[in-house]
Amino acid sequence: MRFVLVPGLGLDERSSARVRDRLSGVVVHLPGMGLAAAVPVLEELADRLIAGLGEGPVVLVGHSQSCQVVVAAAARDPRVAAVVLLGPTTDPRLRSARVLVWRWLGTALAEPWWQLPLVVAQWWSTGPPAMRALWRRAAPDRIDRRLREVGVPVTVVRGTRDRLCPRDWAAALAAAAPRGRLVELPGAAHMTVQTHPDDVAAILREAAGSARVVG
Repeated sequence: MRFVLVPGLGLDERSSARVRDRLSGVVVHLPGMGLAAAVPVLEELADRLIAGLGEGPVVLVGHSQSCQVVVAAAARDPRVAAVVLLGPTTDPRLRSARVLVWRWLGTALAEPWWQLPLVVAQWWSTGPPAMRALWRRAAPDRIDRRLREVGVPVTVVRGTRDRLCPRDWAAALAAAAPRGRLVELPGAAHMTVQTHPDDVAAILREAAGSARVVG
């Protein structure tokens, strides 16, 4: 079983490096997620992701904003055997800029400070214009509705200190998927892919195992 990881908003392959040290996986970059390029509509982003999947079956892994693209692709491509969503967005309550900034600050303060230079370097590489464009494209998309069409096992993962992905939102997404489940990582915030690589790698292996059982 192959793992395909898609970085979050403004992030690139550096964000998942510690997870990939623990298992074999490939990273697919998209505009706004590791690529400083014009951002198309979400359906076209999903098309680009599908084109980069390679041979199946795959466990498709999204982080933060990329979860919305991952779900759109998983609903359409039979090579996807399981889906893992790490801190999925966008909770409709966070579409207000004021609420988003407040929640982001609360979450940022809960993150380990050692990772700040790494995150900023990735954001700088992707660039604010692409990040803003991705947010405008993806934020209004109803990931909860799309999940109803994803028949493979779906694991929704959130850190207990993540205010960008509140527990009720994560639980609602897990419930929306026909084969969904929620996993919480105690003490983690939003950047679980960087801060909790052992836990994330274990969840990905479990997702691969569940895909084999279901298949």
